[in-house]
Amino acid sequence: MKLVKAELFKIRSTSTWWVLGLITLGLWAATLLTNWAGSSINAGVDPAEQGLSPDQAEQVRVANQAVNVASNLYTSGQFFGVLMVMLLAAIVVTNEFFHQTATTTFLVTPRRESVVLAKLIASTLLGIGFWLVTSLLNLVFVPFILNALDVGPQLGEPAIWRAIGLNGLAYVLWAVLGVGAGVLIRSQVGATIALSTGYVLGYFGASILFFLLTPRLGEWFGKLQVLVPPLASQLMVSGTELPGNPPRWVGAAVLIGYAVVAGGLGTWLMRRRDIA
Repeated sequence: MKLVKAELFKIRSTSTWWVLGLITLGLWAATLLTNWAGSSINAGVDPAEQGLSPDQAEQVRVANQAVNVASNLYTSGQFFGVLMVMLLAAIVVTNEFFHQTATTTFLVTPRRESVVLAKLIASTLLGIGFWLVTSLLNLVFVPFILNALDVGPQLGEPAIWRAIGLNGLAYVLWAVLGVGAGVLIRSQVGATIALSTGYVLGYFGASILFFLLTPRLGEWFGKLQVLVPPLASQLMVSGTELPGNPPRWVGAAVLIGYAVVAGGLGTWLMRRRDIA
């Protein structure tokens, strides 16, 4: 517990966490407005008239159902929120090398796995904090948006609360991924650039690739998109099962798998590497 408190103190003693927190709030607001605009536009669109394949038209139709529109809005901010949490979690590790405090840290606590575990716990608590703030803001503002869309708050739907809960799990798992990435990439600047670029380009690149090739290769190919971490976390927060997509639990399982590998590999490397 003392190690966790020490890690949380290290996070609070720098400006990084609140700078990224303010950026997250700005991006959350932009995302909420974008989702609102998208929902408003899609509400008046007939998928059958958009030149889509039957499978894609069915996906759009189901996505436009009230419960799925509400789930999307109530989890607004996830895309950039988990990115910021991952970056902060990586910085929790890379700060030790950037400020050359790693040697001192491991002299005070020779059991390196205990240090890594403390960083994992502190990072997940940070992720939960980011999730709580964005979720509370969504619960305040989204009902007004849904009323404007004439679908009602939808808070009586279990699928909404399931999506919000799975969204929290996504924040925790991305925090674990960030710690693992921070061990692999010791450079603070290098880790920030590599993770940000890989996350954003991976998401958009994979989305375009699967959108273009799934109609040609078949539904089986489209289901492989769940192997892409950003797409897996978005699948987790869908209100209902979407046609042509794996179940939500598959997205959660994939992210848990990545997190276990990242956390385990990070702990193993930290134990074996020369820190000096």
